[in-house]
Amino acid sequence: MVNRTKAIIALLVLIIVVLAGIIVYTLVIRPSITGYTTHAQQQGVDFAILSIMQRAAQCQTVPLTFGNTTINLVAIECLQQGQQKQTEP
Repeated sequence: MVNRTKAIIALLVLIIVVLAGIIVYTLVIRPSITGYTTHAQQQGVDFAILSIMQRAAQCQTVPLTFGNTTINLVAIECLQQGQQKQTEP
């Protein structure tokens, strides 16, 4: 009877430890991993947009490809400068 009681107590303690681990993972560890991933993704997006804007600001064409489709991005200011140069004698 004493061994059975000890076994039940040990099993209950094990269940409590496992549940505590699940709760800690759910409330602490997973959100920090998700937050880091989201932050890293946002940094990547920001870097890509900044790179595109810098190249376009230097009047360089920027090829953007998605799947089989590619377009060339050009800053409108560069096109306007080209038109002004052509209209001036």
